[in-house]
Amino acid sequence: MGKLQGLLFGLATLVLVVTATVLFTKDWLPPLMSDRVGIDHAISITLVVTGIVFILTNLLLAWFGYRYQDQPGARAAYWHDNPRLEWTWTLVTAGVLAVFLFNALGLWASVNARPPADAMLIEVTGQQFAWNVRYPGPDGVLGRTDHLIASQENPIGLVKDDPAAKDDLLLLNQLYLPLDKPVRVQVRSMDVIHSFFLPNFRVKQDAMPGMTIEIWFTAKQTGDFEIACAEHCGLGHYRMRGQVHVVPAAELDKAVTEAAQ
Repeated sequence: MGKLQGLLFGLATLVLVVTATVLFTKDWLPPLMSDRVGIDHAISITLVVTGIVFILTNLLLAWFGYRYQDQPGARAAYWHDNPRLEWTWTLVTAGVLAVFLFNALGLWASVNARPPADAMLIEVTGQQFAWNVRYPGPDGVLGRTDHLIASQENPIGLVKDDPAAKDDLLLLNQLYLPLDKPVRVQVRSMDVIHSFFLPNFRVKQDAMPGMTIEIWFTAKQTGDFEIACAEHCGLGHYRMRGQVHVVPAAELDKAVTEAAQ
């Protein structure tokens, strides 16, 4: 590599990385609409650290190509390993990764902590290829379900004889959330593995057949957003979409009742 080539390589690396970073970080994540701000902070810190390392590594590569280029009459040099240098970069890298690890474990613990006592209960059941959203009604208790009696009219197999099921409200691909109030979402699947994904709320949870997995979060802004399935679940996976509607807490019951009708 000639001196001019090395210089151009370094400049091109710097320009491309800076341009890509600006464009990538500008619109790469949808606006955050929940209380999971820690996830965005962790991603930002990771991108900054790895971005700096990437830029420095490529600039060093360009510098070495420019500084130690081949010249007429030059002879290849050989030197043995440098244990001190190798231990240094190994320990520094391990230390940085350890910080990332402990930060991630703390974030995971906070996201999966016990929900507040006043959190509202909602059930979301994935099914090829739709999201069945169920609210417990005034009694606050979800009725029993039995997949053996599921049908087109009763997609989640709600046991109608169960007293707790009589006031349950079932919506298709529509999830209503109260503003500034925590919600407990019980995620299930009727058939195959799905993934309940709310990009604006930084929520993603696999829906596993035979399991009920509970997550919780708090919506922080009103509006309409997207529900997606982030796990390939069959030929109709592309159309397994729904909508999230965040409304003031005082208007939630009315909105859910009207949607159910």
